[in-house]
Amino acid sequence: MLNVGSLTNGFVLDHIKAGKSMSIYKYLGLDKLDCQVAIIKNATSNKMGCKDIIKISAPLDVLDLDVLGYIDDAITINVIENGKITEKKKLMLPKKITNVVKCKNPRCITSIEQELEQVFVLSDKEKKIYRCMYCDEQYGKLED
Repeated sequence: MLNVGSLTNGFVLDHIKAGKSMSIYKYLGLDKLDCQVAIIKNATSNKMGCKDIIKISAPLDVLDLDVLGYIDDAITINVIENGKITEKKKLMLPKKITNVVKCKNPRCITSIEQELEQVFVLSDKEKKIYRCMYCDEQYGKLED
């Protein structure tokens, strides 16, 4: 059995689909943080069978919850203070995401005007479909 030390202060991203922790690490820019980050891949889970977990010893405000909700809205965030879970946060699909994905439409204004932000708006909550704010190009939920 693997034993990863407990956090005194920070947060734990729990219920991550098995194999998704590295894409979350990348999209959240966790490599740029100056704190401890522990990634546990393929942990046994009664609920999911197998899951990933990320432990971060930093305040929650270092996290972009919209990006995390876009990647996987089933993730639970456990806030740890003084070694105890003080709060559990559930994520939701964000209504809008900015500079997370790029529009694939070569005729979109964002292809020509490089300084424009890449803004996508949630258009179908059930199918988790986003559309470019400028050209209406469809972009599905992140899958890698």
